[in-house]
Amino acid sequence: MEVETLQSDIALKGRPFVGSGPLSKAMSREQLIGRLARLAGSNHLPAGMAALTEYVGASHYLLARYDLVQEQGLEFVVSSNWPFDLVRRLSVDLASLYSRSTELEKCLSILQPSFALLPDDVELPAGVSQQYCSLTFNVGRTRLSLMLLFADGIILSQDRLRDVGLFAGYYSSFARARDQKAERDFDLTERELECLFWIAEGKTSDEIAMILGISRNTINNYITSVMRKTATKTRSEAIAYAVRNNLV
Repeated sequence: MEVETLQSDIALKGRPFVGSGPLSKAMSREQLIGRLARLAGSNHLPAGMAALTEYVGASHYLLARYDLVQEQGLEFVVSSNWPFDLVRRLSVDLASLYSRSTELEKCLSILQPSFALLPDDVELPAGVSQQYCSLTFNVGRTRLSLMLLFADGIILSQDRLRDVGLFAGYYSSFARARDQKAERDFDLTERELECLFWIAEGKTSDEIAMILGISRNTINNYITSVMRKTATKTRSEAIAYAVRNNLV
């Protein structure tokens, strides 16, 4: 899917983008904080995401773990009330979109609402817009995206979207259900950290192999694993990730 942003599409579609007008019958910011505070102790992630969805005036949410987005499988889904067929249809497209983004673009997208279009051939719930909104945030080293569906004709508040991005990260950090995907540990192994350190020192695979006393192919396998776990595409991006997260 070649995702089109609303900035370029709005003139063609004539649909609303983001506004700042009041939402009728919406819960207040204080009410949202109170609800999230009560839910935080229950480790009930779906309830918290549903409250944030209601607060911003959306109808459906999909919380995705970006570093698990792959071209096959739905392991990246942390919590969702999107129709299952829609999530399955979009999994390959989301993986492709994420892989085309540079590490800098990913960093700049944090807490910045982004609007895009769903493919024309997807089946949506009645009254739901083809547009959706994404909010990316970090919980520790984990990068998550909250994707929101909303009704045709609705105007989402810029201020409320910013609140949702902040509160989604805050609430997710408290939601630690035993089998919750957002808290799955993908820390690098000691050997992977060693390889990452020597990459940052400018060493080649052959040089690292000589230093560590293992084969060049094994070194390359470790480096591939590092890039998979850190959702980076090049050694330079892996180094930038390591520096940003104090790994080297």
